[in-house]
Amino acid sequence: MSDPVVPDDALPPADAAPRHSAELLAQVAALPGLPGVYRYYDAAGHVLYVGKARHLKKRVASYFGRDHGGTRIGHMVSKIARLETTVVRSEAEALILENNLIKQLAPKYNILFRDDKSYPYLKITGTEGQADSGDGSPPPEGYARMAYYRGATDRRHHYFGPYPGAWAVKDTIQLLQKVFRLRTCEDTVFAHRTRPCLLYQIKRCTAPCVRYISQSDYAADVAHAEQFLRGQTQDLLQTLERRMMAHADALEFEQAALIRNQIQSLSQVLHQQAVEVGGDADVDILAVKVQGGRACVNLAMVRGGRHLGDRAYFPSQVDEAHAIALDERDAELPTIEARVLDAFIAQHYLAMPAPPQLITSEPVSGALLQALSDKQERRIGATHAPRGQRRTWLEMARQNAALQLARLLAEEGSQQARTRALAEALDLPVDQLDELRIECFDISHTAGEATQASCVVFQGHRMQSSQYRRYHIEGITPGDDYAAMRQVLTRRYAKIAEARREQGSEALTVAARMPDLVLVDGGLGQVAMAREVFEALGLDVSLIVGVEKGEGRKVGLEELVFADGREKLTLGRDSAALMLVAQIRDEAHRFAITGMRAQRARVRVGGSRLEDIPGVGPRKRARLLQRFGGVRGVEAASVDDLATVEGISRPLAEDIYRALH
Repeated sequence: MSDPVVPDDALPPADAAPRHSAELLAQVAALPGLPGVYRYYDAAGHVLYVGKARHLKKRVASYFGRDHGGTRIGHMVSKIARLETTVVRSEAEALILENNLIKQLAPKYNILFRDDKSYPYLKITGTEGQADSGDGSPPPEGYARMAYYRGATDRRHHYFGPYPGAWAVKDTIQLLQKVFRLRTCEDTVFAHRTRPCLLYQIKRCTAPCVRYISQSDYAADVAHAEQFLRGQTQDLLQTLERRMMAHADALEFEQAALIRNQIQSLSQVLHQQAVEVGGDADVDILAVKVQGGRACVNLAMVRGGRHLGDRAYFPSQVDEAHAIALDERDAELPTIEARVLDAFIAQHYLAMPAPPQLITSEPVSGALLQALSDKQERRIGATHAPRGQRRTWLEMARQNAALQLARLLAEEGSQQARTRALAEALDLPVDQLDELRIECFDISHTAGEATQASCVVFQGHRMQSSQYRRYHIEGITPGDDYAAMRQVLTRRYAKIAEARREQGSEALTVAARMPDLVLVDGGLGQVAMAREVFEALGLDVSLIVGVEKGEGRKVGLEELVFADGREKLTLGRDSAALMLVAQIRDEAHRFAITGMRAQRARVRVGGSRLEDIPGVGPRKRARLLQRFGGVRGVEAASVDDLATVEGISRPLAEDIYRALH
């Protein structure tokens, strides 16, 4: 984002912003005219906004140099108590630092994109220098393996992608199995085969594990698969045709027939995807739609000339950031749609590789493209007015963005209506429904074994999975649900009650605030137990509501039981409030039962014993379990057997053996 037009000698007048301290205004006046990043903080130390500037003094002075009235930006400026700046060498460096800080600090007035899941890749293992001598079992390292992969890349191997989802990778692997018949088995499986597996029988693998194909021929198939993944399909077909004719001229008709079948399979695949195949090998198509204070960015991926599908992203805080965007008039990015897309591209591609070409529904700033190019050390281009096949891709992405945003708005409208209906039914305040917080508890066990309690949180009209908690219940009679409920409620609210007593009713911190509603899955018995806990802790018992199953335990006939003595409330099968209660209760049950099953599995098979061994992480643990068929197989293995597993050294194998015996 470039700077607003402000005179070089612009200084915030002393009377322009009387709410700010003289020290802060003096700091603004002393800022240099250099590129950099600025951060605004409120009096509590919370970051409000992170921005970049080509000219720090001009940009920051524009916030304090005039009255913004009662707008959102005026509201933000009125909260600014502290300013921090970082000077950098160029606008590109400022952009990179800005987006790193946005991801780290999550400011309230910035557009935020959150996607914790990394993209999957198709991985083909490297085989450099791994020659097959022909003696004994063939070395797995000499025959490349293709696999689904998610994580950090390694230069020893080849990675293709990223792909929009796991399904796209698996579809591509199935396609390569049909055409090029590459192996997908783990190295430990490959090394212990004495005869071909089922994949060879159904013509999905050439069985290099038993040398049914030479290493050179298998390497050629790998090279052809990589050529296909790079989108060089015509060159690949010509290469295969030349090989087929060479075999025919040498009277090697069986080999020629195999290549002919491969050409036919590949041609059939390309014909089926004729609509999708374009001239571009790797392209990302991005379209944005803004409506009703929400936004959607639809990202579609083309890899190797094949359209692999798309993924929708919904940024948060668009409504707050909208005011900032309109205030920072930018000729290069004049609309909120352009700024949302610019924010997405910066936050997305500065953390992962970008393809050489982007097709966008809005113009992209030149500084951003330059920063991406500098970071990846190759030119990254973008066009927002494509033609031909690219135009078709962009129109598809636009349509998908509009559809996904419409779906989100409909779901949010329905969820907000449910929240309001529940608040009205229980006489809760309806003036701040966005802040309404509900916590729900459930107990799960199998005949008293591995008792787990769950606490799920509903706030902001949605379930807040990052705030869920599980409690391992100990020291009670197996199967005593009342004692389990007493323990979990005490553990959850004892510290809050103590903090409230220490702080008093005034100026409570967020950590000491109670939810607006506490749901327990159960009837009068569970509610009575919860009441005892709250009375002992000095908390308000009117917050407790039990969800009692109705006649015949049928869904829709539930009744609400109150701890403060109010009569039971039956909302009715079609009640929006009951739908919300059932949604929260079912989520608590799901979260509790998954935790109970995991705990039960650890108790029964001793899985936690492997997890507790130093040096055995998730990957090594998975290899051990796969190699020996489970924990009991690992326990039965000798030190020599353990040391044959990839990544397990002799000393570590001895440590594992000692820990399990």
